[in-house]
Amino acid sequence: MAVPLQVVESLRLYRQIAGQIAALIDRGEFPVGSRIPPERELAVLLGVSRTSVREAILALEIEGRVEVRVGTGIFVTATAAPAVRDDGPGPFDLLAARELVEGEAAALAAPRADAETVGRLQATIATMRRSDDDFATRDAADREFHTLIAEASGNGALPLLVGTLWDQRRGSLWTRLEGHFHTPALRANTLDDHAAIVAALERHDPAAARAAMIAHLQRVVREFQQRWDELDDGFPPSAVPLAAPAAKKRKQSQSQSPSARRSAAGRSH
Repeated sequence: MAVPLQVVESLRLYRQIAGQIAALIDRGEFPVGSRIPPERELAVLLGVSRTSVREAILALEIEGRVEVRVGTGIFVTATAAPAVRDDGPGPFDLLAARELVEGEAAALAAPRADAETVGRLQATIATMRRSDDDFATRDAADREFHTLIAEASGNGALPLLVGTLWDQRRGSLWTRLEGHFHTPALRANTLDDHAAIVAALERHDPAAARAAMIAHLQRVVREFQQRWDELDDGFPPSAVPLAAPAAKKRKQSQSQSPSARRSAAGRSH
């Protein structure tokens, strides 16, 4: 017997958030040309992190529903647009994963880093410095820097993992984030960070190499978040009819004790 069932799709959290905001736009809660509430307020209303809201906003901008205007806010640009698609992990999730993986890769590489490895890493820094206005060349050198460290770790799986995580940056969410917030200051700080990582590797200091890599990736997150925070400055709160995403509700339900869940179920009858 043919059963009319559809494949169940587990939506990423940022897609659930984007779907709610898109529905409000469609209902006219946020007319075209209006500014949507600050992401800090949306995060509180939805009970999610600000990074998840930021990723949802980027997804909506890619679909043409909103426009992020740095220093001004986030504005509705269209009421009808294609459904928000899944563009893979959000950029902040990717940076968090890279911190876990690449910090350990750097620590493993420190005792093994020979003069040739150090020289190749220094060459990538020089290429990035010369190519500040050439995104493709600078980006390729940046990728090479991180994969070289993974190769020096002595673990054959790490270069594949680091390369895969890096290549996720070519997704539309990351590209849009960089387009808004990747500044000359961030690029200059990256060169300093890379130099600090190489210095730790040259000293064969695993703890310092790990710390330098983690500090580098955490700084990138902070700088992106700082630019996002500038969108929120001075925006008044507003009434927004939003509900916590389904994934958040499930997590809250699972965190309740069995007696609390039974009590809640009894009240619902």
